[in-house]
Amino acid sequence: MQSFDVEVRGAGIVGKSLALSLAAIGLDVALRGAAASGDDVRAYALSPASIALLRGLHVWDTLPDDAKTPVHDMVVHGDAAAGVLEFSAWQQCVAELAVITDAGALERVLDAALGGATRVTRVDVDVQATLVAHCEGRAAASLAALGAATAFERSDTGQRAIAARVVASLPHRNVARQWFRSPDVLALLPFDRPERERSYALVWSLPRERADALLALDAAAFELELAAAASGEVGALSLATERAAWPLVVGGAAAWSGPGWVLVGDAAHVVHPLAGQGLNLGLADVAALTATVAGREPWRALGDERLLRRYERQRAAPTWAMRQMTDGLLRLFAASSAPIRELRNNGMALVNRVPPLKRWLTGRALDS
Repeated sequence: MQSFDVEVRGAGIVGKSLALSLAAIGLDVALRGAAASGDDVRAYALSPASIALLRGLHVWDTLPDDAKTPVHDMVVHGDAAAGVLEFSAWQQCVAELAVITDAGALERVLDAALGGATRVTRVDVDVQATLVAHCEGRAAASLAALGAATAFERSDTGQRAIAARVVASLPHRNVARQWFRSPDVLALLPFDRPERERSYALVWSLPRERADALLALDAAAFELELAAAASGEVGALSLATERAAWPLVVGGAAAWSGPGWVLVGDAAHVVHPLAGQGLNLGLADVAALTATVAGREPWRALGDERLLRRYERQRAAPTWAMRQMTDGLLRLFAASSAPIRELRNNGMALVNRVPPLKRWLTGRALDS
């Protein structure tokens, strides 16, 4: 049996990126998982740190222009007129706050890069490897073999996310918009597919029963509900794709590493999509694990547990902070009592009037 330095289990965006990143530092990598196929209506708001990683892997610049749309401004609405937060790339002194990226297109360019990576071998069975990196997600059957160490502490939010691509009657002007209202969170992310300057990636998180009711509507009725939820700010909205939906679960693994194995991305942690940071956290894991492995002592094995704990310690604080922030926001905006609604809307208005605080909040997202 051929032996590898690392076996990466899971060939999603995080797994593919990890395989390319480890190969780039001279390791022989086996990647287990199927290539991307079919349509994917998801889109990701990638941070500058994530883009830098993908650019270093020589995949970012191969993405079609209409598969990556910069966000220059963001407007976040509460459930009252005064509850508004506005963020600007200009105020942050950056080119963009994020770039909305087509999930399917990113998968395809990663697959193309893997096709030319001589140190990466795609496999369909487990192989002999010094280190096994699990990138399959929290529910992967292979994690059960690792025992209680990888027990995933999960919390069912009681919500489902609905995703689709929509086209608006008004131009998006590279503005991302979010509405935080008890009990749902609606995001319209500017996008240039299928129609330049008028398309959005929709992510709508709602209580399960409400989401099921919306999914049961025909396209025309759903569009009316969506336009009402968006308060008419982007004009009329029409579906450009089928709707996709999935249950929202948050949580994290009890341990991220052990002798000869390590967890990366959703296998280690899952956060609510309201902040759009899930993939950014996973790609930050890729960068941290690659740096840890590249900087190991010459005599230390790849699967050394103490080596892998360095990676785990490096990622623990930023992941914990993001989870606390998203969980806190979810609880805050899920509360429906009048005093809490008034408090959160007044708080948003206050933050909007304090530029240093807004810059600090934006900086945390840009650095993720």
